[in-house]
Amino acid sequence: MRITGYRTLTTVQEWGRPVGDANGVFADGVVPVSIVLVDTDEGITGVGLGPQVEIDAVFAAIEGEDPRAVTALYDRMLRQTFKAGHAGAVFGTIGALDTALWDIKAQAAGEPLWRLLGGRDRRVPAYASGLDIGLTDEELVSAYQVYARYGLRAAKIKGGLDIEHDRRRLTLVRDVLTEAGHGSRPGLMLDVNEAWTRKQAVRHVCELERSLDLIWIEEPVRRWDAEGLSTVGRGVRASVATGENLTGLEQFRPLLAAGAVDVVQTAAVWGVSHFLRVSALAHAHDLPVSPIGNTPVGLLHAATSVPNHMASELQDLHPPLGLSLDLYVEDGAFILGDSPGLGITIDEHAMKGVTRRPDDGAAAGPGVRPEHAGRRLLSVAGHDHLAQPHQPAPRTRPDDEVTGAVRR
Repeated sequence: MRITGYRTLTTVQEWGRPVGDANGVFADGVVPVSIVLVDTDEGITGVGLGPQVEIDAVFAAIEGEDPRAVTALYDRMLRQTFKAGHAGAVFGTIGALDTALWDIKAQAAGEPLWRLLGGRDRRVPAYASGLDIGLTDEELVSAYQVYARYGLRAAKIKGGLDIEHDRRRLTLVRDVLTEAGHGSRPGLMLDVNEAWTRKQAVRHVCELERSLDLIWIEEPVRRWDAEGLSTVGRGVRASVATGENLTGLEQFRPLLAAGAVDVVQTAAVWGVSHFLRVSALAHAHDLPVSPIGNTPVGLLHAATSVPNHMASELQDLHPPLGLSLDLYVEDGAFILGDSPGLGITIDEHAMKGVTRRPDDGAAAGPGVRPEHAGRRLLSVAGHDHLAQPHQPAPRTRPDDEVTGAVRR
């Protein structure tokens, strides 16, 4: 079998409500999703979700190769970007191609990827994560009631701009999950997306911990600040989670060596091989791993095969437009199917019909760091403007259809 070419597609995730974090919000809830398809001379096509930056240059490392040699090809792609560097979106391009190769390898073997990788249990524990800083309190409660109906008993909310605002919203979510769990204590996490200085982080979290029990605080300071993350970890009871914005192992090593992280995260778009390697590195330090991302299909499969997976992030309960996934959500977990490979079906016709596109020229949003992040003297006054009542965008699927579920 040989790799003959690749194709790129773009679709959207339609949340039907504002989504974002302390850095900004997509008011219309329409988020772009990039897809890479890798073709072979035997008619098997692999699917990878992630960036397409410098893809011609990266693809040159694998063109004409046997896609089943996926581990070696991953390293070839890393070497291909030696001078330019493989961080950021280029690393995401490598990850998308890598995931597509794993998809091909498992399809060729006639097995779901989770089984090919050595997984025993198709059930992957999950936690709810609504990218919810733009919601009113009423919308927040409504959103997490939906998660609770699918058995989610742990949740991560977005915050970091105001202590009392975060306390109130964490309490609301706690109450929703407690009621759904018939009084059992839920798990709560807070993600502030690198919004604080070290002292701000300790002060904010310690104040919350007067009345709340947090499992972890996520990205309290800058992603590369090993000393700062260690300082936060020593100053609060909650674990420190980080890693979704780190790329190569060389970026994780200093944090692990400094004892700066308690929950090691990886982004779904960084690819399967990267997740497996980071998981092994974390396991050597007796640390758990937790994948991050809205459609983390590849890492869900990989998570079944590592000994230190804690829980995977579950964001929107609907897949991106034009994607169907052989998995469903039940009793607080992703349940993976038996389709060979990743179990992703692409409807290119549906993607071509997308009429609502995100505003690519927007100057603000979750991907743009605010000018005063980390330098705010006071809480952000009036930031409830992020949470405005709105008319939800029309769904392309019924509300009860979860992640394109193939129910078994």
